[in-house]
Amino acid sequence: MKLLRLIRILSIGLRFGLEEFFLGHERVRPLRWLVRATLFWRTLSEPRGVRLRRALEALGPIFVKFGQMLSTRRDLIPLDIADELALLQDRVPPFPSVEAIATLETAYKKSLDEVFAEFDATPVASASVAQVHFARLHDGTAVAVKVLRPGIAPVIAYDVSLLYAAAGLIEKLFSDGRRLRPREVIAEFEKHLEDELDLMREAANCSQLRRNFKDSPLLMVPEVYWDFCGHNVMVMDRMDGIPVSQIERLRASGVDIPRLAATGVEIFFTQVFRDGCFHADMHPGNILVRPGSGQYIALDFGIMGTLTEVDQQYLARNFLAFFQRDYKAVALAHLESGWVPADTRIDELEAAVRAVCEPVFDRPLKDISFGRVLLQLFQASRRFNVEIQPQLVLLQKTLLNIEGLGRLLDPELDLWKTAKPFLERWMNEQMGWRALLKNLQTEAPKWAALLPQLPRLAHQALNENRLTQLESGLTLMLRQQHARNRWLGIIAGLLAVLSIATLYFNLR
Repeated sequence: MKLLRLIRILSIGLRFGLEEFFLGHERVRPLRWLVRATLFWRTLSEPRGVRLRRALEALGPIFVKFGQMLSTRRDLIPLDIADELALLQDRVPPFPSVEAIATLETAYKKSLDEVFAEFDATPVASASVAQVHFARLHDGTAVAVKVLRPGIAPVIAYDVSLLYAAAGLIEKLFSDGRRLRPREVIAEFEKHLEDELDLMREAANCSQLRRNFKDSPLLMVPEVYWDFCGHNVMVMDRMDGIPVSQIERLRASGVDIPRLAATGVEIFFTQVFRDGCFHADMHPGNILVRPGSGQYIALDFGIMGTLTEVDQQYLARNFLAFFQRDYKAVALAHLESGWVPADTRIDELEAAVRAVCEPVFDRPLKDISFGRVLLQLFQASRRFNVEIQPQLVLLQKTLLNIEGLGRLLDPELDLWKTAKPFLERWMNEQMGWRALLKNLQTEAPKWAALLPQLPRLAHQALNENRLTQLESGLTLMLRQQHARNRWLGIIAGLLAVLSIATLYFNLR
């Protein structure tokens, strides 16, 4: 089975001419004439980016997902390829409903009629890892049932092993291979694939996001019905809305489109900076809008990103510095985070960032390509040996999703002006007097519990200190005694030698 899969991957790669990505390297360039002579019948009229996209689509859903992720790593791949990979869609034919029903009955250990009052055998959505059916519980609740694709785990495991092999080749063949850390990129991709294979984890992601936006006028998240969830099945509220890509329907329903675009930006920054937990697959296929109110509805929670407080502080400092055109602050943030060598000249890094970012200010979104800006920043980073941070890959992917969504809804949207007030407010809450009061309130219960114990803890520490000093004194005495004994032994030995020598000469 694995051998057949490998043969199929190689044949598809050769059919679309993907060997050029490796045979172009100087170490293996002599093999190019052999491949061309063997495949003389092949015609390659399409650009390389199109051929790569079509090959990934032919290879299957896991390669499609990796291509989608790779499209955000413009530090790894040229812009023409990244733009083409961004067009990849995770759409695969549904698996038979008989298999879905069998999976559900195995999970519930009872017939489907006992679990659901109604179950639509025709799936409403199908993706690489799972598909969705509509159903109704016996209490009348309309739900969506997500079922894991049977037999997908071994396929994913083998395909990921091939990606690791490719990452190893990149590290060996290309001078920038180690700096770009392709193995860590694959590891990040593998981790999120593993998360997607566990629908209980996705249900937990959904529940967390719902709690973060409880009663929010910005975003609606379905409720999870835990009694019906398992590792290969997830049941949640059925959400009704208009796909965000259907602009005319939204406008006809009374939705304020420019406001909808600004709301999308606010939701993104709220998730990233307030919660440190964000929906990392915010393409239009996963977003609905409630008619009239313009409230977003989130779907598909298999890929969620998280950020540490350090990551949040770093990102906020960089975003605000960009908005204020303080490029020295951007350079200092990179230096203080350890992402550039300590001997980097701040003035040179500042000048490089200014050359990339200054031209994009005061322009509407329609005139800005974050993809190009990111590419130029990555090209500049290569000069300064900036280490790529794999944990920010999902954030970069989501930012590009937001760019596409904003461009779709309102090309005149000024992303900078929309985001700046939010970030300034967040930074004030994190670093201003409000943050001090908040931290004091958080720490007050701990201090209240600790204060009565301070005398006892201080007495205990003093006793421990005395014991430590006593142990140190005894150890020192023993060492001194040992040293004294050793010297006495040496002297005694010398005296014995002298005595024997004296006796020997006297006898003569």
